[in-house]
Amino acid sequence: MYELIFFGMYAFVLVAAAIGVIASRNPVHSAMFLVLAFVASSALWLLMEAEFLAMTLVLVYVGAVMVLFLFVVMMLDIDVKSLRTGIMRYAPIGIIVAILSVAQVWSVVWLRNSGLPVMARPAAAPADYSNTKELGAVLYTEHVYAFELAAFILLLAIIAAITLTMRRRAGLKVQNVAEQVAVKREDRVRIVKMEAESD
Repeated sequence: MYELIFFGMYAFVLVAAAIGVIASRNPVHSAMFLVLAFVASSALWLLMEAEFLAMTLVLVYVGAVMVLFLFVVMMLDIDVKSLRTGIMRYAPIGIIVAILSVAQVWSVVWLRNSGLPVMARPAAAPADYSNTKELGAVLYTEHVYAFELAAFILLLAIIAAITLTMRRRAGLKVQNVAEQVAVKREDRVRIVKMEAESD
């Protein structure tokens, strides 16, 4: 009973925050509503006994990605009025996406009430059960090659991004560290002796 009450509360907060992301006129307010939506989603993950996913959602998205979003939004001078001039041209696509989303949620509710064994509620886990431990055991045994491949692809993407930023371009001043380290005092400072002048 209490689970349904908390689920309804967090689901209402999540839907309200998602609407706030779309309807807010200030980009910073939209980002803050998105943070609230992520936190409500992590609370729903906790209700489903997926503590690791909830913690990852808060740490990765709220703690890293949203901070990056806020930096980008606050550093860029975004003209909000020009962005909202052609907003109605996206209305048909938005309505189609909304209808599909509602249909998917309704189908899940209908299947849950249909009594099929596939949608039966699983038994509650014991108190000493740790899904983080089980997820780590599966990730580093059965799916270790896929995990290492994903890590290698991410490392390759980081190296490619650094390589693209360090490429030679015309008219770009490049810092030569070797010349700066090898410079002597006589090359930088010149002492000039002048005769004293009186007014």
